[in-house]
Amino acid sequence: MLERRSAPGALRAGLKASDIIDITTLSFEDFWTWLQGHANCILRVATPESVLYDDDDLHWWVGVENGFHIAQVIRGKRLCGEVLIDPERVTYVQSMGETEGEFAFELIAESETDRVAAFQFSMAHGFDDDEDRAHGPAIH
Repeated sequence: MLERRSAPGALRAGLKASDIIDITTLSFEDFWTWLQGHANCILRVATPESVLYDDDDLHWWVGVENGFHIAQVIRGKRLCGEVLIDPERVTYVQSMGETEGEFAFELIAESETDRVAAFQFSMAHGFDDDEDRAHGPAIH
């Protein structure tokens, strides 16, 4: 289920409220279920400390192991990088809409005193766009 909400990460990133056109929220579980069917649509995965980039000879694996949600970028059979997400830390996912052909999804962690974008997934298309797309496996 999508709902409208304010954009803490975008405003901290220097965007003005007038720059943000279509911000919606969804549950982490809904986002992760969708993401598993669109792993090779990932362009970039970021945390405040690091960024994993996609490239032509890389592919992505998205899954769940030992209670952690994992996004891995792989070249052939070699792991190049991974992000481990504790779903208990993610309060909700915020879709930032399209910017320069990319769709950003921020995984927001909230506490009593703070709200921060703990992870960001940049995708080739938005959450609602999957109805008309064929997503076959990537060929490497």
